[in-house]
Amino acid sequence: MPVTEKNGKYYPPEEFSKNAWIKSYEQYQEIYKRSVEDPEGFWAEVASEFFWYKKWDKVLSYNFDITKGKVFHEWFTGGKTNVCYNAIDRHLDTPLRNKAAIIWQGEPEEDTKILTYLTLHREVCRFANVLKKKGLKKGDRVSIYLPMVWQLPVVMLACARIGCPHSVVFGGFSAEALGHRVIESESKLLITIDQSLRNGRAFDLKVSADEAIKDAPACQSVIVVKRTGAPCPMTPGRDTWYEDEMKADDIADFCECEQMDAEDVLYLLYTSGSTGKPKGQVHTTAGYMIYTALTHKWIFDIQPETLFWCMADIGWVTGHSYIVYAPLVNGTTTFIYEGTPLWPKPDRAWELIDRYKINVCYTAPTAIRAMSRQGDEWPNKHPMSSLKLLGTVGEPINPEAWQWYHKNVGKGNCPIVDTWWQTETGGILITPLPGAWPTKPGAATFPFPGCVPRVADPGVDDETKRGAKLEAGKTGHLCIEKPWPGLSRTIYGDHDRWEQTYFSQYPGMYFTGDGCLVDADGYHFLQGRVDDVINISGHRISTAEVESALVLHKAVAEAAAAGMPDEIKGQGIYVFVTLKLGIEPSDALKKELIAHVRKEIGAIATPDKLQFAPALPKTRSGKIMRRILRKIAENKPEDLGDVSTLEDSAVIQNLVANRI
Repeated sequence: MPVTEKNGKYYPPEEFSKNAWIKSYEQYQEIYKRSVEDPEGFWAEVASEFFWYKKWDKVLSYNFDITKGKVFHEWFTGGKTNVCYNAIDRHLDTPLRNKAAIIWQGEPEEDTKILTYLTLHREVCRFANVLKKKGLKKGDRVSIYLPMVWQLPVVMLACARIGCPHSVVFGGFSAEALGHRVIESESKLLITIDQSLRNGRAFDLKVSADEAIKDAPACQSVIVVKRTGAPCPMTPGRDTWYEDEMKADDIADFCECEQMDAEDVLYLLYTSGSTGKPKGQVHTTAGYMIYTALTHKWIFDIQPETLFWCMADIGWVTGHSYIVYAPLVNGTTTFIYEGTPLWPKPDRAWELIDRYKINVCYTAPTAIRAMSRQGDEWPNKHPMSSLKLLGTVGEPINPEAWQWYHKNVGKGNCPIVDTWWQTETGGILITPLPGAWPTKPGAATFPFPGCVPRVADPGVDDETKRGAKLEAGKTGHLCIEKPWPGLSRTIYGDHDRWEQTYFSQYPGMYFTGDGCLVDADGYHFLQGRVDDVINISGHRISTAEVESALVLHKAVAEAAAAGMPDEIKGQGIYVFVTLKLGIEPSDALKKELIAHVRKEIGAIATPDKLQFAPALPKTRSGKIMRRILRKIAENKPEDLGDVSTLEDSAVIQNLVANRI
């Protein structure tokens, strides 16, 4: 049955809603009302479905008001559990024991691996025993510098099993960025690989790892996964091979789980900033596990047979939450692909969906636009009839990309969940529940149970109104009024920075840093970072709105907008445009595109400058690094901040060299 469109809303098929966890808006309202009026009762009921060594004494304690003392929130205090036990062991006495937990496809066709819950248990236990043999104990940090190989979730779960907080460092990071994270976390052990594979090329991660830990005295051991078998520098007494460690005679097939306090640290994950050092977000055991599992189950409508593909990299929070932890806690089969969706051919992703009969595909708008740029013929070669649901994550999706995804990938049959959340939030906060209500292209729709969002007045025109709830149709600052279990607890080693970053602007609320508009139907439209809102003569224009207008033009593949200084208007609009394949830039096309934006939005949104760009600066996970574009637009190329996550530094050089 197809998704049906009526007056700009897209309604799920009746059959989908009938079988969904949340079947109607009325059911959602009832659940949501309880979650915000009785959060302790609601979350206690959810938590009771998981395994506990000891039940909690108190569900929630918190203070969000920085003017009243230390900001904190604690969940399920007094309770003891273990995330690894919930993700693997509790499934072993059920029919899930022989179900595929992980299906891994390497970039080369012949490289595949299937781990059932039973075989995953053995692998995780053995590696947990390897860590213990190395002298690691509860509380010791472990850094992980691996690409998308099947060993990555194994070592993460092994760390969780024995209570060692892991710090996964994205495999595209530089040695310098890795070194900072290893040193700051005081990791005692680093897990890396000889080489990673990407787009047919091999990258020497072990060489970068060696450089990174030169000044990391706490890191005494390095375990190396053998991927390509290429010559690899190994330091005797410090470096050992993963495979050799796992085969050792003194490594047992079973390792007891550490009983973890609910608020014990599960992992650190560093986020980059435009200024200052990266922030080590601290996620703890019980709240994170419970929140990610529930969001995964309801938002992606996880059924017993679901094969789930989150196309993110595990090095980012999306991968932590929705490739590793939530799917396995829910007993799902999670699909992991080592490569990129456009190599060796532009239909790689669509071919994999058909081959493995994948049911849910979750990816970023940037990836969707990149794939759409290749042309409709690539997805149209593949029926993808196994797909039941599509998802987007990472940034606001422009309506044209949404429509392309709906038509060419979902074939008009799959609801789309446009999810909003952050590294800090642990899990999804604003999202459609796919069987419960219609969606609108570009709208994250409504808050997940337990999330109380407020579109706050930034007080630009009247400081006395700062923080007040804005009426429908007005863009403001998105804040969250109450805690939820998945929110990070602090920045590692710097709680003051955590308080100042998220709780000082609007005391009593978590400030997301994102702009948001709620329409007359109550649907939430995310507008990107608030510093991606351009103030032109007192008129606030969202960069996402300008970008959406540009990509409506038939010549445009991708666009990004940024504010630039203007002596008269305060700010002007500077846009970067990537054209579709085969279309050449010209002055005539530039004028046409500027006029197009003026026509789509109005004279106030007319771009002041338009720069054609062969590519936009992106992280390896596909997110546009917008703050870099802002610095270029402001003519401050010397002040780009942390660019360690950038996929291709030559992109910046080109943009700076051709700045208008």
